[in-house]
Amino acid sequence: MAQTITRDNLKAATDNKITVIDFWASWCGPCKIMDPIFEELEQEFAGKINFGKLNVEDNQDLAEQFKVMSIPSLVVFKNGEAKEKVSGLYPKDKLANYLNKKLTEMA
Repeated sequence: MAQTITRDNLKAATDNKITVIDFWASWCGPCKIMDPIFEELEQEFAGKINFGKLNVEDNQDLAEQFKVMSIPSLVVFKNGEAKEKVSGLYPKDKLANYLNKKLTEMA
């Protein structure tokens, strides 16, 4: 299960080689569709990528800080620094390919 991210644990949660944080909200339909995809990716990339979920309703300041204008958005961190963001709903295969590419680029 992805770690719940807040302003209190963001720094510690992203202090890894690669962390992907899903910015979401409970009222967001595409976010609900993304949930099982994100969970499958988390299992597939266990031990390679850390996964977290950040509720934008509870952490609007962080959404603004990382320029998340639409949800769902995935922000990719490397060693605690936000490197890239993708927004929108994507099929699992496309996101898996994207994450494999990030693993190669950020190795």
